[in-house]
Amino acid sequence: MDPAPKTLQQAIQYFSDEQVCIDAVAQMRWLSGPRCPDCLGNNATNPYYLKTQKRWKCRNCRRQFSVKVGTIFEDSPIALQKWLPALWLLTNCKNGVSSWELHRALGVTQKTAWFMLHRLRLAMQSPERGTKLGSKGGECEVDETFVGGRIQNMHKDRKLRYNQSGGVFGGKTIVAGILDREARQVRAKVIPNVKRETLQNEILANVKFGSTVYTDDYVSYTGLQSRFIHEVINHANSYVNGRIHTNGIENFWSLLKRGLKGTYVAVEPFHLDRYIDEQAFRYNNRGTKENPLNDADRFMLALSQVANKRLTYKELTGKDGATPF
Repeated sequence: MDPAPKTLQQAIQYFSDEQVCIDAVAQMRWLSGPRCPDCLGNNATNPYYLKTQKRWKCRNCRRQFSVKVGTIFEDSPIALQKWLPALWLLTNCKNGVSSWELHRALGVTQKTAWFMLHRLRLAMQSPERGTKLGSKGGECEVDETFVGGRIQNMHKDRKLRYNQSGGVFGGKTIVAGILDREARQVRAKVIPNVKRETLQNEILANVKFGSTVYTDDYVSYTGLQSRFIHEVINHANSYVNGRIHTNGIENFWSLLKRGLKGTYVAVEPFHLDRYIDEQAFRYNNRGTKENPLNDADRFMLALSQVANKRLTYKELTGKDGATPF
């Protein structure tokens, strides 16, 4: 077998064989060998492989299953030869990959490419962590930003709906973010408002008590000194005062908005969290002197997170009863 790919060209060649793709996904999701998704305990292990059908058959329940079952690829007619290069592109293109670009590159429809990208973003979503930021004694930066188009550029129908709704926050979606300087990790999510309770609950849930927290002078951050060492930078006077600044998290905002405005162009608030997860994955797994990750490392990390995640088209489009944020 050829050595593992290190570049996009090598990845396309390496994953041109469906069996190689199956083996790669199986190795990442079943560290101890394939397991039947319908059986429990020891009976789930040691199924036998049907080479002509490219799937396994359980020795216990006699049901057949493919490597896609129980992953983001489940029920997809798209071959893994297209899924894996798409994942390579999304994990390594700094400003993201548009559905139109992926549609032309893979030979699928734009609608299919759009659905594929959202499922891949689900795999890039950071797993739930038991630790909090600042746990290593590092300093944390906290900030919020507003994402959305300008009122003067809105279609007249959308502008009318915005004016009728009261015009809160300029029609923009609010995103809160926290950056751990020591761990070089960022966490960000869409929030409903910038009230004190909302912002401070996010900090309490994600930052270890007693850590140093840097914010701007927004009034909703008042009172953090009861749980944290709280330092404030007044942007009306300066942007840096020694170690007191929020330039790190603002750098993440610039990367996020560059992708949203330059690559994706139009993103609904209902989907924004997935685009944030995508950018946070690339930011948290960028190569540094202390952690020299490369394109292959990021790809393999994302591939290891494809299991036990599912996103249907109804869920994605809100037809299952879900409503926009």
